[in-house]
Amino acid sequence: MKSMLTIALLGATALAGASTAQADEVIFAHGANPGNPRYIAAEKWAEVFTQCTDGKDTVNVAASATMGDDSEMLTSTAAGVIQVTANSQGPMAQIVPQIGLLGLPFLFKDLPTAWKVLDGPVGDSLDADAQKAGLKILGFWDNGIRNITTVNKFVKEPADLKGLKIRTPPDQMTIDIFDALGASPAPLAWSELPSALQSGVFDGQENPLTNINSAKLQEITPYITMTGHKYESTPVVASLSWWEGLDQATQDCALKATSEAGAMERDMSLKADKELMPKMEADGAKFAEADRAAYIEATKSVYDKYAKDYPDTVAELKKAAGLE
Repeated sequence: MKSMLTIALLGATALAGASTAQADEVIFAHGANPGNPRYIAAEKWAEVFTQCTDGKDTVNVAASATMGDDSEMLTSTAAGVIQVTANSQGPMAQIVPQIGLLGLPFLFKDLPTAWKVLDGPVGDSLDADAQKAGLKILGFWDNGIRNITTVNKFVKEPADLKGLKIRTPPDQMTIDIFDALGASPAPLAWSELPSALQSGVFDGQENPLTNINSAKLQEITPYITMTGHKYESTPVVASLSWWEGLDQATQDCALKATSEAGAMERDMSLKADKELMPKMEADGAKFAEADRAAYIEATKSVYDKYAKDYPDTVAELKKAAGLE
């Protein structure tokens, strides 16, 4: 019995030692596949962070939703199982509702305008809200201005969407926009989207061109209508408990990595529309411009809905974006 107890104690000690040895490993999780700007930026984050900490901290990049979908990754991050996640605006809005307001229809005229707003007081305010939920926003990467792809026709006018089954991310704002446009929206995890489109569950979906191309969705939904109907950020979120346990130098390294990787990722997003269109056309994609004025008019009710619940935030965003 004594020898068995000794073996058990040694085993427990070994496990504890192994746990301690892994204490400086940072798990950086995200849902993007190779080729996607988020995937590339996550690799850059790991490189910059490791160099900045002189190798004291290593990074395990868990890509392609290997640690769950975006909602599950956020739950794991709040619990401290994941240290950092490059996540999505919709799932984040389920925890910090104000983040969802960044996706108000036609809020930002272009990407630089969105970034200027996110890098200012609006971003600081959203970080303060996130910390109440056990999360620390390290910065905002980009998930582009979104357009609609469909199986067999363009949707130049809102009336063209009537009755179409459109996949959305798990984001109430996007669902509200497509409800206002007369479509039949339904949320689905990104990882499940290609098979759902191929099987005919949906008539179309909406995403920035970078995401459409990285998943080759133009091969399934070749009709791409350039609606530019909403913006989405990629909030880079850390576990607050992990963050508060870091020394100042390591916190600075995390912010440095987020900023440098984010600058690269944003640049890729900015160039994407011009550079990707000819490449996607070669893959069979067809492009058409939407009647933006008609789309803007059709989605005014979305502003009315959210202004009732968040009047100050909606007003602040409209002013910061230059709409007022």
